[in-house]
Amino acid sequence: MSIQIDRLTKRFGSFTALNEVSLTIPTGQLAAVLGPSGSGKTTLLRIIAGLEMPDEGQLFLHGVDATPLSARDRQVGFVFQHYALFRHMTVFENVAFGLRVQPRRSRPSEEEIRGRVKELLRLVELEDYASRMPSQLSGGQRQRVALARALAVRPKVLLLDEPASGLDPRARIEIKELLKELKSMGKTILISSHILPELADFCNKIGIIEKGKLVISGGVQEIMRQVRGGRVLLVRVLDEPDRAIELLETMEGILSASVDEVHSAIRIEFAGDETAQHALLRRLIENGVRVQSFDEVQTDLEEIFMKVTRGIVS
Repeated sequence: MSIQIDRLTKRFGSFTALNEVSLTIPTGQLAAVLGPSGSGKTTLLRIIAGLEMPDEGQLFLHGVDATPLSARDRQVGFVFQHYALFRHMTVFENVAFGLRVQPRRSRPSEEEIRGRVKELLRLVELEDYASRMPSQLSGGQRQRVALARALAVRPKVLLLDEPASGLDPRARIEIKELLKELKSMGKTILISSHILPELADFCNKIGIIEKGKLVISGGVQEIMRQVRGGRVLLVRVLDEPDRAIELLETMEGILSASVDEVHSAIRIEFAGDETAQHALLRRLIENGVRVQSFDEVQTDLEEIFMKVTRGIVS
């Protein structure tokens, strides 16, 4: 199910939490909304889930105007930042809760509920914890219970608010791998986060929100090139880096070339495409530069974030 957000605005009294935010996420993609605390990320997710109503704008789910629909009718699952598990219920009953409270005409049988809960607990690798209480679980385990509960009603869209917040490194890796698996199953997933490094290698799309406004959105590599004005290449040479830099400065598409002491390489800001990169490397070699390695710098979300935001929150 695709998500199309069209100029959504949300105010709380005189405070504007979201200001004409527009964003499209195709079916089956995993996208992230990034921003500092107080920027409007959670408000956006709550509007998509039907827990808040916008003051202006529209929300379309798979092309249908979902703005007036209730949360129950949207086929959206929500994993809250602090999990919101029922402390008096076991893990099993927490996951089953959304199924048991469905209207009688659409409620699965008890046998179907038990089967679905067991299947989900296997998916999140908690089948041996079914009878435990939330207080007996780690933060990462509670996160996975909350995820299983959100999946129980078979939503077409899955929303996760700060899924990596407060988790240790192992738990972050586990939740990332689980999200990758859900993505491979065709789920449309939108997460909010201020923890950046984990997202670049598995998100199809990101949007950065600052003070309620969407500052930039698009594919990770697309945004990086837009922000940088091109690609960044690292070229290691066996000797004579100064001569290599002089040669590079005569080539078309070179925005800058300098020695990068941290990486012991020549750092090149380059405006060309992959074909132009190949031509650049060929010319270096033809001119006697002994190239040891030639790489494009991988995307760094923290660099994007710092360049496009100014640290403004309310």
